[in-house]
Amino acid sequence: MIRGIRGATTVSDNEADEIVSATEELLREMIRQNGIEADDVASVLISVTEDLTAAFPAQAIRRIEGWTYVPVMCMREIPVPGALPRCIRVMMTVETNRAQRDVDHVYLRDAVQLRPDLSLTKKENGNMIGKSKTEV
Repeated sequence: MIRGIRGATTVSDNEADEIVSATEELLREMIRQNGIEADDVASVLISVTEDLTAAFPAQAIRRIEGWTYVPVMCMREIPVPGALPRCIRVMMTVETNRAQRDVDHVYLRDAVQLRPDLSLTKKENGNMIGKSKTEV
């Protein structure tokens, strides 16, 4: 079954190292929470808000062993007034046996506010990782 796994995080500043490191942290957490193997990934889409221009966050996926051949693309998020600033969003399309309700979408740092419908199921290093309230 093909599933989309969402994730998002934020950075404090428009600095290349911070953008790539935060993206790597998010990707690794998405991989860990969902038991993802690179061979099961169809593609990864990464968007950034228009205030992030210092680096391509897709560089982060190349830091993960075994992920060299996973297709990845970066794009700019729609600049909606009042949107969360300095935000990196990920959509990972994977083949998995997990039911839709069992997929863990990961929101780190200030990005937890993007999905107020998620309730806390796990807290690690100050980051909320959750499932929908109907699933908890």
